[in-house]
Amino acid sequence: MLKNREIRLFFGGYFVLSALTAGFCFYFSAPAGWACLALALILGEGFWLFTWWRYQQIRRLSSYLASVYSGGEALDIRDNREGELSILKNDIYKITRVLTRQAELLHQDKDYLAEALGNISHQLKTPLTSLYVMTDLLKAPGLPQEKRQEFLTRTTDQLDRIQWLVASLLKLSRIDAAVVTFKKEPVMITELLNRAVAPFEIPMEAKEIQLTKTGDAALCWTGDMSWTAEAVGNIIKNCVEHTPQGGSIWVDCVENPLHTEISITDNGPGIPLRDLPFLFQRFYKGENAGADSVGIGLAMAKTILQSQNADVFAENLPRGGAKFTIKLYKQVV
Repeated sequence: MLKNREIRLFFGGYFVLSALTAGFCFYFSAPAGWACLALALILGEGFWLFTWWRYQQIRRLSSYLASVYSGGEALDIRDNREGELSILKNDIYKITRVLTRQAELLHQDKDYLAEALGNISHQLKTPLTSLYVMTDLLKAPGLPQEKRQEFLTRTTDQLDRIQWLVASLLKLSRIDAAVVTFKKEPVMITELLNRAVAPFEIPMEAKEIQLTKTGDAALCWTGDMSWTAEAVGNIIKNCVEHTPQGGSIWVDCVENPLHTEISITDNGPGIPLRDLPFLFQRFYKGENAGADSVGIGLAMAKTILQSQNADVFAENLPRGGAKFTIKLYKQVV
């Protein structure tokens, strides 16, 4: 405590003032001088003890901050007593909790980045290996023309897969970095569904899948047409892939005071129970996933929807098949 220059100056001045006051009292009366000197000593000792106690509290706070800085746990040091020291304790606790939470989030982001890079490299490894193999086969001078055409088709398919994967990852990274500005404009649900279904009309025709739409054609929602259509399209794509030959997909739209709801149902094998909790995680591939699946379509759909005050949920139907429920919440004014 005496290392503090202000404390030394204060007590030095206090002792000088006390000595002058006691000498002045002694000049008039010895008893008055002794009483003045005793009072000065009592007041000085009381202030010394109070200051020492305050410094002990500050030293404990300093040790606490040093412990948190070195990686220790942020203990609860708050108290409900009045005074500047209690306020300081509460403020320090709040700050340390915020900093600790930020450190945890940074650590989670680091782990996620490492996992994501590993998944990306794994997803790219398979098509790249296939491309290398087919390129070597195409170099063979005696390769029949039909085989050459087959390998060229496969090469194009693998390049399309890589292009889709890279484009999807770029979209996700832009959303995660909050650099995507989602429009807030009136979106007709009928037009949204037409745009989402359009890319899969040929695959559905090839599998003889019947798509049935029901609901109010006048339903409208405020959001981004392009991004939302891509999200809904990814869900429809998942249903098309898991619907058997000659199967059916139903799309129904309803509205209530809280949200506009789009339900997409198929009559496929359903979602394995072990996959349901992880269905929307990035790069997660369920046991029914196809060989070309990379586990990113449903994750992107959920990310896009959640960025626009919406969400998607999945469940199995009692009669069989899977059901995806999209809730487009109404904008709060």
